[in-house]
Amino acid sequence: MAIRMLESGLKALTVHDESDAQNTGVPQYKELPSAAVSTSNTTISTHLTSNPSRTNLLKSTSQHSEFKTINSTITSASSSNQTIQWKSATTLTSPPRKGTGLATIIQSTEETALQQISNPLIYPSLLLKKFHLGMFEIGKPLGKGKFGSVYLARERISGFVCALKVLKKSELTQGRVEKQVRREIEIQSNLRHPNILKLYGHFHDSKRIFLILEYAGKGELYKHLRKETRFPEWKAAQYIAQMASALKYLHKKHVMHRDIKPENILVGIHGEIKISDFGWSVHAPNNRRNTMCGTLDYLPPEMIKPGSSDNYYSQAVDLWSLGVLTYEFLCGEAPFEDTMIQTQRRIVRGDFTVPAYVSAEAGDLIKKLLVIDPERRLALEDVQNHPWIVKHCVIGERKAQRASDSSKSSSSSVSS
Repeated sequence: MAIRMLESGLKALTVHDESDAQNTGVPQYKELPSAAVSTSNTTISTHLTSNPSRTNLLKSTSQHSEFKTINSTITSASSSNQTIQWKSATTLTSPPRKGTGLATIIQSTEETALQQISNPLIYPSLLLKKFHLGMFEIGKPLGKGKFGSVYLARERISGFVCALKVLKKSELTQGRVEKQVRREIEIQSNLRHPNILKLYGHFHDSKRIFLILEYAGKGELYKHLRKETRFPEWKAAQYIAQMASALKYLHKKHVMHRDIKPENILVGIHGEIKISDFGWSVHAPNNRRNTMCGTLDYLPPEMIKPGSSDNYYSQAVDLWSLGVLTYEFLCGEAPFEDTMIQTQRRIVRGDFTVPAYVSAEAGDLIKKLLVIDPERRLALEDVQNHPWIVKHCVIGERKAQRASDSSKSSSSSVSS
């Protein structure tokens, strides 16, 4: 029964956002007869897990089925052209086009992806098609998550390179995240920003859901951070500027992300970052939510302070996470990382210290984002115009250093 309900919700999905009319860059989809979204009573449970790829980092997520009605409609349509029956449901296979081998697919991926980036209008034709697995040549695995895997793929006719995320319906129903997946598809498919991973479409068969995603050629940002231990300030500033731009776009669309962290960010071929996971995002036109969710080290104090079940929060939760992200980029670890109980206590108190090797400008930005009072956190517009961001992303570090040295020398000569 649960799988049938999941399938009916996945036949076709659209989100009608009140900001869409102002955003001409978002492809318009043909509207189909709609049905209202139904919700059930609220239940909250908290799960603490340990991520083996992040040493001693406790994760806190809240499975919440309150998923109140968001301003979207779930359209219903016949799935006869979308549902694919395969003899083997346990393997993901697709016969290659005649004369084209897997090695050729992988070798030409970077070149083709670069052509797609230089000509971003190549993909709209893909959006007009009814999808099925036979349309794609399947390449190497790109990653594996809790509920499925991601593969490199190429559309047979156009040669369009993408990533194919495969989710197993049985695991989704077992994990009770069906509504979460539906909402993730609804939100991400309507977002178009250079620093947000595009979701081009989705389809499903009897046992799996397939998400057609933009291909990010340089993989997970988290792996880059672990390899470098911490980022140089020029790189961290450029990443934070891109994150601020993406979050500003999301907030304008009334979307809270609620789970900003390095693991949920990918790196494109040209080194640009892309927010890639919208599992905990929510469309909230009233800018008011009270669900506790996300990752413990990145949770804002308004989510975890005593009596938080009755407390509401706003888009400012993403500003706090941006401050934590800035700190982790520069220091290699989260500012409140400790035991589970101590982490929560330190977050509520705002107890952190910026190391001496972090510049004064970067430390100032971190302190202005990690403010306990949500209303006093630095706005995203001010983040983009912060001296640290301007220094590394606008005028350049060397020019800023020369200007600083020049002012110091002139002041010293005047005093002498």
